[in-house]
Amino acid sequence: MRGPSSRLGLTLVAVAAVVVAIAATAAARTTALKLIGQGADIIFTTCDVDFAAPVVQEAINRGILAVAPCIGTDQMGPKRFGAKGALAFSFGNVAQDEGSAMAQYAWGRGWRTASLATDNVIVYFKNIVQAFKARWLQLGGKVVDEETYQDPTFGGNNVQNAVSRLNDHKADVIVTSTAGAYGALGPMVTGLRTLGNNTPILNSWAGDGTYWLPKSPQVTNYYFVTYASSFGNDPNAAINKLAKQVHAATGGFVTGPAAIDGVVTAIRRAGGSTNGAALAAQMVKFKKVPTLSGLVSFSPQLHSVYGRQYRVMEINNNVPKLVGLVVAQVVPKI
Repeated sequence: MRGPSSRLGLTLVAVAAVVVAIAATAAARTTALKLIGQGADIIFTTCDVDFAAPVVQEAINRGILAVAPCIGTDQMGPKRFGAKGALAFSFGNVAQDEGSAMAQYAWGRGWRTASLATDNVIVYFKNIVQAFKARWLQLGGKVVDEETYQDPTFGGNNVQNAVSRLNDHKADVIVTSTAGAYGALGPMVTGLRTLGNNTPILNSWAGDGTYWLPKSPQVTNYYFVTYASSFGNDPNAAINKLAKQVHAATGGFVTGPAAIDGVVTAIRRAGGSTNGAALAAQMVKFKKVPTLSGLVSFSPQLHSVYGRQYRVMEINNNVPKLVGLVVAQVVPKI
């Protein structure tokens, strides 16, 4: 990839190939090997660490930098891949940071009691709620109920059971992390509202978008944190422009450009090198590096982003509105 980065005024030089690998077990590994054989210097992969793992492993085994735009766990790095994981990074917000930001926002709203609903289908969902709880307790909040459920898409049939139990506990806010595309979010929100429970529901980036909204009853008092508003009302005009160009459905659309911005910065700081170790040595030192998605930081322990400013969106009567900005002050251990 060659050419200028218009937002950062940087030039990407000496990258023979930046590739996108769609990870899916053996097929992913075969694809990765093919791309590496064609001379790829950097591998971009998908946004679930389990699906991405075969691609990441093939890249880092050969000293090639592996980058995911939006993996949201701390597993994209040494925690999962050992010493060679030093070459693996994600420009997604790490769940510990995101859950912490959610707790901080809830506390700032004056909410003091929370019910937690954990979708156990993927690690990211579970880690978000764990991080929320850790930070919530640090702030002095109280947890009044904890439920688990699994999405119908993945064989779950217990969403309504969780809804009934959540309804039995009075809380200032109900916290979850799940995606509308997986099939549990709509029934959870609709189930609670049908029972007459209008408690605010706070979700992660997973719950971004309006594609999942039921027509009736319309969704109200529903909140989520995200990378950027995809609805044309983001405080960053460049984000609004790109959202319109790509017909963005969720705020995750900025993570791809953010990954490119970050790689450009690493190459510049490495003196134009595309050597995996040289790029990783620069990226692990990122502290508030500017990207389209905001300021990006990494550490030797966290190769997914922390410290980015989140947008807080509220949906009332199926209409999304930007209601706040929040930056996590603490990245709790979970």
